[in-house]
Amino acid sequence: MTFKDFNLNQQLLNGLDAMGFSKPTPIQLQAIPLILANKDLIACAQTGTGKTAAYVLPILNKIAETENRNLNTLIIAPTRELALQIDQQVEGFSYFISASSIAIYGGGDGSTWDQQKKALKEGADIVIATPGRLIAQLQAGDMDLSQVQHLILDEADRMLDMGFFDDIIKIISYLPIQRQTLLFSATMPPKIRTLANKILKNPEEISIAISKPAEGILQLAYLVKDAQKVGLVQLLLEKGNFSSVIIFASTKENVKKLDSELQAINIASKAFHSDLEQPERESIMRDFKAKRLQVIIGTDILSRGIDVEGISLVINFDAPPDPEDYIHRIGRTARAATKGTAITFINLKDQQKFKRIESLIGKEIPKIPVPDSQGDMISYDPEVNLGSTFKNRFRKNINKKSN
Repeated sequence: MTFKDFNLNQQLLNGLDAMGFSKPTPIQLQAIPLILANKDLIACAQTGTGKTAAYVLPILNKIAETENRNLNTLIIAPTRELALQIDQQVEGFSYFISASSIAIYGGGDGSTWDQQKKALKEGADIVIATPGRLIAQLQAGDMDLSQVQHLILDEADRMLDMGFFDDIIKIISYLPIQRQTLLFSATMPPKIRTLANKILKNPEEISIAISKPAEGILQLAYLVKDAQKVGLVQLLLEKGNFSSVIIFASTKENVKKLDSELQAINIASKAFHSDLEQPERESIMRDFKAKRLQVIIGTDILSRGIDVEGISLVINFDAPPDPEDYIHRIGRTARAATKGTAITFINLKDQQKFKRIESLIGKEIPKIPVPDSQGDMISYDPEVNLGSTFKNRFRKNINKKSN
């Protein structure tokens, strides 16, 4: 099946052809007909499944066939990075149908607020916004949502994890009762069901099974003490041939601390966190995408907020708090059928947590004791300590140096 089988607007199809899109992904195959049929929808699908196009394409198709244009669609996303990413995709898909979009997010200075305010007053077909900044604009009287026909919540589980439940309900109070509502979430915990029951009407449901990590990812784990972690990062970066590296830490404070420690041992890294001004965040991301920056450090927000090709190594400096976060984190590497390496540091208190990760992905991940140069080893559950075979396998991997 191709996109032509959805009977989409020809100009929209021309845009897809220009971008090299031909066959829909499973989420697109199931979601697009339902959205075109004006159904409310709950879709469980992870980042990397093509979910953005799954809702953007049918919405753009409707906009292309609308004569009297107002603010048609509101998309709410948890982070400014995701909002910008969605905005970029809307711009690409809508190139030939002249639909307009605006990304509304916090973190900038007063001029950013003024630019967003002006853009809102001039009008747009689609607004992509983070909850906090959207509420601020609504309270300032700079937005009229009375004509909105479509509401889309992207990464709804992440928004609820970040404490945005009440904000979302408040935003919805500004919307018309008669609208189409689409909820996309990587997971479907009870709190998502509670939200869905409040805001959707007789929704259809789609569930794309939680994907296993890509086959091209070499997954390994080191058994470490906390004091050994920084030295091990240094060893991996010195011995390995990794051009682009993401390091995940558990909190913003840990991100900042690790960045300072790596800078102190002459590793050129950048911490990526919410305390940075938006221009700083955009500059870091440009440098990282252009390979001018080798190492970027962030929290789990980074695991869903960026889409960068060619990341060769992911390091879980702190083990992820949730097994599904592990899949999101390591999914930053080995994208588009490439290969990559994902390494997790496991201290004593994280061992049980890591077993839950292995249970989710259905495989045992090789455990490697730290090299002798990093001090005394810690022990792991004997039944999963796999010994020298995997040590040798990994050492072959990291000893590939550029000649």
